Amino acid sequence: MTLSFIVPAHDEEELLPRTLESLHEAMRVLIDRCEIIVVDDASSDETPEIAQAHGARVVSVAHRQIAKTRNAGAREAVGEYLIFVDADSAVTPRLVRAALVAMRRGAVGGGARIRFDGAVPRWGRVIEWVSNHLYAGAGLASGPFLFCTKAAFEEAGGFDETLYGAEEAAFSRALGKLGRFASLPQEIVTSGRKLRAYSAREILGTLFRLGLRPSLLRSADSPEIAVWYGDRRADPAPPPSA
Repeated sequence: MTLSFIVPAHDEEELLPRTLESLHEAMRVLIDRCEIIVVDDASSDETPEIAQAHGARVVSVAHRQIAKTRNAGAREAVGEYLIFVDADSAVTPRLVRAALVAMRRGAVGGGARIRFDGAVPRWGRVIEWVSNHLYAGAGLASGPFLFCTKAAFEEAGGFDETLYGAEEAAFSRALGKLGRFASLPQEIVTSGRKLRAYSAREILGTLFRLGLRPSLLRSADSPEIAVWYGDRRADPAPPPSA
């Protein structure tokens, strides 16, 4: 097995089909042997059944913490290369191929640009633009798409399981200490549902408080973490493709 896709998922029955279909589309144009692992983290909906129906191998956990959930998938993976894809995001064949090429040319890992799907507030597009430039400039991967070699994953020790947020940034830094970290110009489309369901004050206020007190990222009981781990608000205007 050459490549393992690892998809952490909690109650993602609505968007998971789009994600898995995009992975299968990428696999059809690759000559590499691939597997898809969906790590079902205590879902109460049809997430595991949908994953199985789309040909994914399901690993069941009950962590409710994405760092632990990603690590659980990586431990089950048999691929030489790992690509972590969020369950609300869609890849392209071009993006997956670029990640493989980067690793085969010596990169230990990397990330890609993000684009929020559907209509999002103008301030959401500003966050998108700033995030893309900030992450690429700092040599970090954003959460929806991160890739690395299995060897580098093991040497770096995986995702920091004391973190409930920004774990992808911490892991990116750990990978960067091992070798070249590739920031790809290709995009992954990820859900803009939080930007549609929350106000600018809520989102930007949360980011501001976390920036002032990074220790909050290590507390499961922090109100700021509830944006990611609390009850999910309904998307007021889901894009048709979702």
